[in-house]
Amino acid sequence: MSSAFTTEINGGIAELVIRKPPVNALDSHEWLSLARCIDGLGSDENVRVVIIRSEGRGFCAGVDIKELDADPDLIVRVNAGNYATFKAVHRCPVPVIVAVHGYVLGGGIGITGAADIVVASECASFALPEVDRGAMGGGAHLQRLFPVQKVRHMFFTGEPVSAADAMAYGFIERLVPKDELPGAAREIAEKIAAKSPGMIRIAKEALNGIEDGNLEDKYRWEQGFTLEAYTTPDSAETRRAFVEKREAKF
Repeated sequence: MSSAFTTEINGGIAELVIRKPPVNALDSHEWLSLARCIDGLGSDENVRVVIIRSEGRGFCAGVDIKELDADPDLIVRVNAGNYATFKAVHRCPVPVIVAVHGYVLGGGIGITGAADIVVASECASFALPEVDRGAMGGGAHLQRLFPVQKVRHMFFTGEPVSAADAMAYGFIERLVPKDELPGAAREIAEKIAAKSPGMIRIAKEALNGIEDGNLEDKYRWEQGFTLEAYTTPDSAETRRAFVEKREAKF
């Protein structure tokens, strides 16, 4: 297991905690490891619910841009890791609850949008700054949280939406102070874990089957444009500007 996260199973509830300071941005190896871990939890008959949360300043800042700046060819492996992780969350045989705080960016949006239930702290904010990072992807998952036009505004501008404002869109099940976040997620998980595990697994599969479209296919479509974007001079400039902590010049 990667040192970027830990897992613990107690009372049928698996808790996966991302711990990679300073911003919980995962590299290509860590994304693939995270996907394998979630797949393993979902196939464990002792697990009835999965909680995903993080320690530190925010939930997840997405991919490690510095890794990609050093070796742009790793974008293929990063894409594979993101795809596998978001699919593992969405297709997990048991319900997945995400408990988010601070920034929820890029890959953090992918995890959140793929989950079944979202609990958020009052300090949480949601954004998809992919255009400013020379990438694409995450729009399909963001669209499970926000309506189409709001998604486009967020994607084109990169502007964040606070958890308080996000409550209006209905995807946050519970908004709590940060120190109450783990307990709020566990309270919901305990209610689910107390029910018939067989029925809950059937319900999860049934609910996935009635969704509009195929989330994984939509995300794969987006990822094709990430590869296209990475071949442009603008993409290289956005990554270099991010690493150098300056405004990009076009």
